[in-house]
Amino acid sequence: MKYINRKLNHALLAIAVCITLTSGCSEDFLKPDPLSFYEPTATFTTESGLMSALAICDRHLKLYWATDHNEMLTLGTEYIFSDLMAASATDKRSMLCDVANMLTPTSDNSSYQNLDRTNSIWYLWEETYKGIMYANTVIQFVEKVDGLAPEIRNAYKGRACFHRAFRYMALVFQFGDVPLVTKVLEVPKQNYRCTKRDAILQMLTKDMEFAVQWVPEQRNMNMIGMVNKGACRMLLAKCYLATGEYTKAKAQTDTLIHESGYELMKNNFGTFNDGGEPLTWSIARNVIWDLHRAENKLIPANKEVIMGMPNRGSDKESFVKMLTMRILYPFVFDTRLKAKDGKQALLNLKRTHADYNSRYDYMRAFGRGIATFRPTYFHQHSLWMLNGVEDTIDLRHNHTKGNWVRMEDYRVNNKASTEFEKPLTLRNPDNGALLCSDTIRRWYDVPHYKLYLDDPINDANKEGSDGNRGATDGGIADWYLYRLAEAYLLRAEAKFYLNPGDASIADDLNEIRRRAQCSQLYTGAVTIGDIVNERARELFWEEWRNVELTRISLCLARSGKPDEWGNTYRLADFDQQSGVEQQGGSYWYQRVTRYGIYNKGPVSIDATGNSNPNYTMDKKNIYWPIPYAAITANNKGTLSQNYGYDGYDPSTPKWDSWEEAVADEDKTGD
Repeated sequence: MKYINRKLNHALLAIAVCITLTSGCSEDFLKPDPLSFYEPTATFTTESGLMSALAICDRHLKLYWATDHNEMLTLGTEYIFSDLMAASATDKRSMLCDVANMLTPTSDNSSYQNLDRTNSIWYLWEETYKGIMYANTVIQFVEKVDGLAPEIRNAYKGRACFHRAFRYMALVFQFGDVPLVTKVLEVPKQNYRCTKRDAILQMLTKDMEFAVQWVPEQRNMNMIGMVNKGACRMLLAKCYLATGEYTKAKAQTDTLIHESGYELMKNNFGTFNDGGEPLTWSIARNVIWDLHRAENKLIPANKEVIMGMPNRGSDKESFVKMLTMRILYPFVFDTRLKAKDGKQALLNLKRTHADYNSRYDYMRAFGRGIATFRPTYFHQHSLWMLNGVEDTIDLRHNHTKGNWVRMEDYRVNNKASTEFEKPLTLRNPDNGALLCSDTIRRWYDVPHYKLYLDDPINDANKEGSDGNRGATDGGIADWYLYRLAEAYLLRAEAKFYLNPGDASIADDLNEIRRRAQCSQLYTGAVTIGDIVNERARELFWEEWRNVELTRISLCLARSGKPDEWGNTYRLADFDQQSGVEQQGGSYWYQRVTRYGIYNKGPVSIDATGNSNPNYTMDKKNIYWPIPYAAITANNKGTLSQNYGYDGYDPSTPKWDSWEEAVADEDKTGD
């Protein structure tokens, strides 16, 4: 596999959005072997060239979940700007916790190799525009390929439109008004303007209507993992919601639910994975466990998957590792977590030792976590309340089945301790003293069914390092992009904007809850908060949580419907307010501060880098700042900075329509 030529990369990215790559940043992980950007006019005159370009689009999409710094920082960044998670790498002084004060247009200028990074805002700008460039290449050159039947040509174009729309949907809800790039130019353009969010959304809607018309259904394709009609319908439904066309959004989800051949998986299916070390942690087989096993996600028996991202095989060069067990599980294997008698509670047991007993091998069962990101209290506890009852039977929160792991489920495995085999406790019951010095990084529960990934290759290496002793990091695993469960949630949302009193909204949510065997169901009127909570329960680490919360914030402002606290929002300024007080701000801000960790005061812990972290969030942080490097590189024009950040100027000109932006693309300002 060839590296992308660095000099060429600089030119291409200038063409794409007037940004420059940071030095020392190797891009070989994109593996663009079949695709040459040296001679695009030659490469894309053949169908094989188009297939190669789309293959790069598909791979690039998967990397949002799996890569950047080997710490899954990309998706983790989405979650720390939400109600569900917080940054927790407390050994790093640069940990993005004091967001209100730390996040500026120049704060995230780190390179790919900077080991002290704790977020991927830079990646979600640079790499997203690369993905747009790859999609634009297909859209631009598909008309130049001779011999393609019209329906084949339009299917290629529709898939590329999906990739471009998926990335722009992320950009407009992460950065707001951004440059619109729809073509690959022959010379760099350095006089871009930003295009208004709603104008871009209108273009995405048009493109996805085209894609739904021409991209085939999965059942009519001979490949898994390529963009299909169902995926296009899902994205089109989100476009319709964002633009206020709620009836059309409902129609798309109706088609997915009733006419496309998908169905919720309600019974055990596929291969049963026993969880790696059943003597340590026993799994009682259940449908939620089966649904989230990598070996079951993309098999024909799984009728729920609409589109998945293939990522399994023995060729390590072709697949990427999902380090969920390394990055998202608590950091428990050191002296900062103690038993009641003061001794280290959990040891890393070696399988080669004579006294090894697999019953106590928690590292092999749960991984050797370093807790780069941790769940909020809301995610662990309050979220699971319904009708005033904590639904412990819900399979997505059920520890007796093995799906959910609580700290109390660990037992002291240090034989030198008088507490050997007793459950961990956060405090010494005799005197109330904390037994965990860093409660942010070392004490929280996890949705094991989502995050456990086996690693058969490393599991066979009994004499390897800590990372080669089973699924202690995570594994190479297929992942979901869209499942039918989300179609039910989107339909419920569309119904809410049309008529909050519609009784069938509860039916859509309860369909998902019944599959999870919940004891509690929705009755009566359903709030937008109920819908957003059910998204959190069902789609954790699948959806882009920050993007979805911001999209829903726009929908509430556009529709005029109230949130769960009775607040209504104005379209003109819901996203242009500042301050850390709870009054005002967007729905995104209300969720992040009411349910998240932010603006509740410093947390006192014993950590080497951040011993007194103060988690703050400002109303302006609903959008991230446009990177200063992108603004300065656009030296023949002016990109607008977002509200509340240095450089913000409301008089900066923007394109009001996507047609104007497209018409300007060939004008380089020379």
